[in-house]
Amino acid sequence: MIVRLRSLATQWTFVVPVVAVVLLAFTWGRDLPGAVVVLVTLVLAGAVLAAVHHAEVVAHRVGEPFGSLVLAVAVTIIEVALIVALMADGGDKSSTLARDTVFAAVMITCNGIVGLCLLVASLRHGLAVFNAEGTGAALATVATLATLSLVFPTFTTSKPGPEFSSSQLTFAALASLILYGLFVTTQTVRHRDYFLPITRQGEVIDADDHADTPSGREAGISLGLLGLALVGVVGLAKGVSPTIESGVEAAGMPHSVVGVIIALLVLLPETIAAVRSARRDRVQTSLNLALGSAMASIGLTIPAVALATIWLSGPLVLGLGSTQMVLLALTVVVSSLTVVPGRATPLQGGVHLVIFAAYLELAINP
Repeated sequence: MIVRLRSLATQWTFVVPVVAVVLLAFTWGRDLPGAVVVLVTLVLAGAVLAAVHHAEVVAHRVGEPFGSLVLAVAVTIIEVALIVALMADGGDKSSTLARDTVFAAVMITCNGIVGLCLLVASLRHGLAVFNAEGTGAALATVATLATLSLVFPTFTTSKPGPEFSSSQLTFAALASLILYGLFVTTQTVRHRDYFLPITRQGEVIDADDHADTPSGREAGISLGLLGLALVGVVGLAKGVSPTIESGVEAAGMPHSVVGVIIALLVLLPETIAAVRSARRDRVQTSLNLALGSAMASIGLTIPAVALATIWLSGPLVLGLGSTQMVLLALTVVVSSLTVVPGRATPLQGGVHLVIFAAYLELAINP
């Protein structure tokens, strides 16, 4: 009986991604009744868990930091496709969607995921330890990308409103791609050891001994199912977005909350994977996932949106408001103080989580 239950537990991770994509094909572009929304939500949750499972299989096969990079880039590419699709369908009311979703991703990853992982690791193991060199480089890249793409548009004068001119948007897109490319090269080639988990004594852990390494065939199958699961997650999230929008409007909350909810749904696989790594005392892997996702969200979204403006007729508002800029500045300062020692206590995790809670409160009640 136990063997059979284990077999079923393994099989569902293969079945759910396929079911999610099939359900997506039948529901795409249609108004969904309440019962179907419930079904879509259940399949969406299953696809999230399946994505985490297959991402961990791939990560275990290729090793760190490539494993966390696979999940971060895969999620972000599909997230970008979702943003562009929603902008194409939404007209002027979606002019701030890219800004709201990217900023939400930064807050969720840099405060929500980071804070939760530091808290879990420090409570479970006494202290959360990580490599300050690699994490500091990632944080510096995130801060630069966020400032170039989300802060500068508020202060530029070439175009009215918090928008970039065409040349400024082109520069921001190219700068984002270059910085992201430089970081990936640093992370995976020249200074890979900066992004590997470390022991309490500061020694690099270059192998993962928690399970047998999967074969190339198993990793290949998991990579394909990971792609299916992520397509299902993002596509089904788009399917339930009208229900989310109706609920947000009925509750009297700002439209930007829709971007927050979508970002929370899309980043759920990475959140679960990061917390699992923190529980295993692989905090560096958790930080790679969190900061890598923030970086990919900006570094890939801004160029994609810039390209999409060629055929999108509506305005593209990227500049943050004053409250959002204060939250971003506070996040950068606190994150810097967290990263410098290379270790963290529950206090640091709690501080990040309080900033994340403040972001959610101000998003709902600006």
